Amino acid sequence: MIDYHLSGLYFHIPFCKQSCIYCNFYFKNGRKYAPEFIEALLREIDLKLNGNTSQFTTLYFGGGTPSFLEHQHLKAIFDKLSEYVDIRQLTEITFEANPDDMTPSNLQLWQSVGINRLSVGIQSFYDEHLQWMNRAHSGEEADKALRLAGEMGFDLSIDLIFGIPGCSNEQWQSNLEKALSFNIQHISCYGLTLEDKTPWKKLIQTKSYALPDETQGSEQFMMAMDYLNQKGWVQYEISNYSLPGKEAVHNTAYWRNVPYIGFGPSAHSYNGQSRSWNVADLREYSEVLLQGNLAESSEELSNTDRYNEYVMTGLRTIWGISYTKLLQMCNGDLEVQQHLQKHLHNGDILMQDDTLTLSQEGKLYADAIAADLFM
Repeated sequence: MIDYHLSGLYFHIPFCKQSCIYCNFYFKNGRKYAPEFIEALLREIDLKLNGNTSQFTTLYFGGGTPSFLEHQHLKAIFDKLSEYVDIRQLTEITFEANPDDMTPSNLQLWQSVGINRLSVGIQSFYDEHLQWMNRAHSGEEADKALRLAGEMGFDLSIDLIFGIPGCSNEQWQSNLEKALSFNIQHISCYGLTLEDKTPWKKLIQTKSYALPDETQGSEQFMMAMDYLNQKGWVQYEISNYSLPGKEAVHNTAYWRNVPYIGFGPSAHSYNGQSRSWNVADLREYSEVLLQGNLAESSEELSNTDRYNEYVMTGLRTIWGISYTKLLQMCNGDLEVQQHLQKHLHNGDILMQDDTLTLSQEGKLYADAIAADLFM
């Protein structure tokens, strides 16, 4: 049994009310297969946690839409987890929720099982944007949900999307300002990107839907950085801002290479040396687990893999990467050093003492800069 030291637990809940236009995560519409999924998930918890001696710190429910789960199923998960984990000792228990699910009774249940942090899929406060994205809630529902959850004492994170076709810079600024009118501690700002196998891609091909406007997306990304930094928020990762000391503990562990265990179809796990992932097919996932086997594949990470991941994830954060460690991990690769010097000269990367971080302008091209430094 692998000891996942100081790790988080991630649960992928693969059900949604309806399909958002941009989403390429694994999910099913409706809850038709929820009973067999829960049975398989409880079996997976037994298989992965029985005999595990690690000290877990965080629990995160993503999806899909965790808030779409019925009460009995959520309670079954927590009851099973409590056989192996002291829920009360976890630092952070995050639950992704949509505003239309955030009823008083649901919020009370979530709080009663130990959930202390909600990650709320707002995306925009404008109904025309929500309708274009095929979201299930309205701007008014978002307003009511955030106020109610804030009053109940949840830590709140919200997701906002920039670069939505038809969203002006003035509307994006309004979204940012409205977000700060609530009792929230964390904001994730994501650029709308066109992914394969999404409804949006099909609609572009069949009904001439608008393509993403990269120029406007870049402008709105810079607007978010400027405005939130002015308001005292910390951009501790390219897409994530928090009040000081309110960084997402679970997600920060991903960016800092802390091990974690994933449950549910398509979920990943990482133990520091290898990565594994569950099959992204609900029926196969359930069938394999109900036969008493894990429905996962795995790979050992090479030194090159570990180096590339260190660069890719570390450069996205406020903590950056160590220049000394970079040279050690790449064995002083001359091409890497040449690319690094180019970015230092251009001002895309900043160096203070031994730490390399992206500049404000560099954050616009984070993926390309990281790729330049890959082996």
